[in-house]
Amino acid sequence: MKVEVLEPNLVELNDFLRRFLDHSVPGPHHLTFKVPDLEAALDVMRSRGYEPIGVDLSDDEWKESFIHPKQACGIVVQVAQASGDMPAEMDPPAVAPRVDRPAALVEVVHLVADLVAGHELFADLLGGRPSAGSVHDEVLDWPGGGRLRLVQPAPGTDGAAWLGSRPGRLSHLVFEVDDPAGVEGAAAADDGTFTVDAAANLGVRLELRPRVF
Repeated sequence: MKVEVLEPNLVELNDFLRRFLDHSVPGPHHLTFKVPDLEAALDVMRSRGYEPIGVDLSDDEWKESFIHPKQACGIVVQVAQASGDMPAEMDPPAVAPRVDRPAALVEVVHLVADLVAGHELFADLLGGRPSAGSVHDEVLDWPGGGRLRLVQPAPGTDGAAWLGSRPGRLSHLVFEVDDPAGVEGAAAADDGTFTVDAAANLGVRLELRPRVF
């Protein structure tokens, strides 16, 4: 899994991100899933009642489409076809890392109002393989280590209040790190993990777990 950080650029040509930030403030925007054949995937999406938007098949290197949050459990879902692999290494970062080893992104946690609808989208359509679950949650895995945990908060809980009337809302990202307590802004939780509040991290809450050596 990869995290993509976005900021508005060439707003006069495409202002979607500027409008999103003005409306929603900084925070999670979309989840991307790659497929080998986007045109075939579009047929499957439509046959199952999803209406893709923003379909662009003009670039052989990167073809893309989107599912609106109203149909995608409260978050934009991008379905794309890429020609070739992304570069293994990008240009060196402008700021030196503050840790010896990079953190490992192990799980995306997404709250949903309807766990069945979440399963239909992320498992039945997008191929996530259930690996664990209970009455209120389901863990889905993809080849290569991608993991999404769907959580349907119980009525009356803080999670249910935070979700409100939305069909879904990305809750947080889970990372394994060598020293969670050493991460700036991290606060200890009762279960041995640490959290970084969304307000201190560009609108995305983090859960930090000690790395399993």
